[in-house]
Amino acid sequence: MAALAHTAAHPSGEPCRCAGGLVGVLADRDDGTVVRHGGLVAKAHAPGTDPEAHRVRLALAAHQDLGGVFLPPLPPPRTGPDALDGRPVTVWPYGPPVAPEDPDAAPWEEAARLLALLHRTPPPPGWADRLPDMRAPEKVALAVERMRRAAPDHPAAATVLDAWRTVPDGPATAHRLLCHGDFHLGQLVRDTRRAPGTVARSDGEAPWRLIDIDDLGLGDPAWDLARPAAWFAAGLLPPEVWTRFLGAYQEAGGPAVDAEPWGRLDVPARALTVQTAALALAKSTAERRPLDEVEEVMIDTCARIAGHRTG
Repeated sequence: MAALAHTAAHPSGEPCRCAGGLVGVLADRDDGTVVRHGGLVAKAHAPGTDPEAHRVRLALAAHQDLGGVFLPPLPPPRTGPDALDGRPVTVWPYGPPVAPEDPDAAPWEEAARLLALLHRTPPPPGWADRLPDMRAPEKVALAVERMRRAAPDHPAAATVLDAWRTVPDGPATAHRLLCHGDFHLGQLVRDTRRAPGTVARSDGEAPWRLIDIDDLGLGDPAWDLARPAAWFAAGLLPPEVWTRFLGAYQEAGGPAVDAEPWGRLDVPARALTVQTAALALAKSTAERRPLDEVEEVMIDTCARIAGHRTG
């Protein structure tokens, strides 16, 4: 991955003069490895990624209709592979992410407007039959199965499974709109690219864009609001922040909710609570550590869900 990122950053073979802080691994998880080199990043996607679905998702992120929503991919290096060990590899501009140490500056309204724009954008002509389903519901089921394997005897596993049983099988609505499929603040970066003939902007002036195409597809857009909704219901997201996020989404014409938002959000929010709790049990068991405070809150929220007290 490091060699591929180097080749993409220096395609003509010129010596690398990138500062040390601009080269290195940004993420190395089961679902993807990301390496930065100067002004770009290379990503090896998850093992088992469906090649055709991946190609369609990548092309969609590059489509002009979504130019104001997603950070578009870059062409891969001509001499580099398009896969490593069976994992698709992509190249992207580097964008500064949301600063985790400054939660008060988190761009909730900007994120809401991007999601509303994505949800309002129709699939490009001729694409509707090519686009895969967005993967949010599938990922909840995968998280529960991971917990079953990794932490079957954990005292809280039964609570998570009880909450999981309150989530209906299959889609709750017939909505089939473009969705991100895994929205959280970590999926936002600044687009610092400079268009020809324009004045350079500081990072703080650059627009926000969505990243991560791995779960992109058609589905119910309420799932893209589900993680903030779950955090709000669990008491982790302050009411005023939730109000700002939801209000910005509605003002931007987002179609995921109507005048009674929780009629559409309840099931996806319950599902994302289950997913978060299930992954917490699986990871804490594998790491042989106790649950942290936030993970405990999600388990407690599962208990409320299982008792039909989701407010």
